[in-house]
This record gives sequence, structure tokens and C-alpha cells, in this order.
Amino acid sequence: MNTLITLLMSLVVSFSPIWPLGQNPTYGDPFIIVNKETNRLAFVKDNQMVMEVPVATGKSEGLTPEGLFTMTVKAINPYYRKKNIPGGDPKNPLGSRWMGFDAKGTDGRIYGIHGTNQPKSIGERLTAGCIRMQKKDLETLYNQAPLGTRILIIKSNQSAQKLAIEYGALKP
Repeated sequence: MNTLITLLMSLVVSFSPIWPLGQNPTYGDPFIIVNKETNRLAFVKDNQMVMEVPVATGKSEGLTPEGLFTMTVKAINPYYRKKNIPGGDPKNPLGSRWMGFDAKGTDGRIYGIHGTNQPKSIGERLTAGCIRMQKKDLETLYNQAPLGTRILIIKSNQSAQKLAIEYGALKP
């Protein structure tokens, strides 16, 4: 009996949605997909794949949280609180833009998609948990993704297009 219960619980966990639970986007809604397997970010809007670009993610498996989140904060030339570096300063590791999301019960000020003052880091796994982008790609995304945009962070072998279809952002 215990084996059967364990098996059933394993199936439930395996086929449960990604945590935290949240409403998937609907066709046409802006939707960001960050795939930690490939270190790529895809942006879907108006039922089209608008961009797919390399990013940097967490240096260890758990640093960049996985789940379905919501963009809650946007800032131009963000201030780097950790080391008291003003926005716009070349030493600021956040670059020119910040798009914070509500991972792990935060308010969008801890985890985010942002620029970098180390452009060679893009494509690598070496951040403290955020997602880094090249300046041009970041500023394009910032201008097109409104507050409230859903962000899926996942580790998957599926293509961005398949993930966007699975999560309802693209029509099959």
C-alpha cells in the first residue's frame, strides 16, 4: 500500500504545473521564456516569436529560480543597492535596465532581468540568480515588455517555440 501511495504521489508531483502557480498567458499576451538549459531568453508577443537571444543565468542550479512569474518592476539606470553604485555608473553590474519579477515571494527588487558591465558573461552560468542580457537586446525587450508580463524560467530540452505553445503564448 505504501508503495502505491508513493507511486501516486510521484506521478502527481511529476505532472503538476511549475510552482508558483499562476495563470498562463493567453495567445497574443507578451511572454518571456528563460531556458536555463540553453541560457537563452525568448520573447513572444502578439502570437509571434519576437526575439530569442543568449543570456547569463545562475552559477549554480538553484540560484536562478524556476517557475512562472510576473514582471512587477521596471527601471531605467537602476541603482545597485548591494554596493551603493548609482544607476548609469560604468561600475554598476545591472546595466541600463532592470525588469524585476516576483520570484520566491519577492517584490521584483531581488530577482530580475538586467544588463551587465561584463558583456562576455552572456551565455554563461555565473550570476547570483538574475538573468543578464546584452545591452541592445535588453533595451529592446524593456521597450516591448510591459509590467505584468509573465516570465517562465525553466530548464528544458524543448525549443522556445514548443514551450510557448505549451504555456499558451503561441498558437500551435
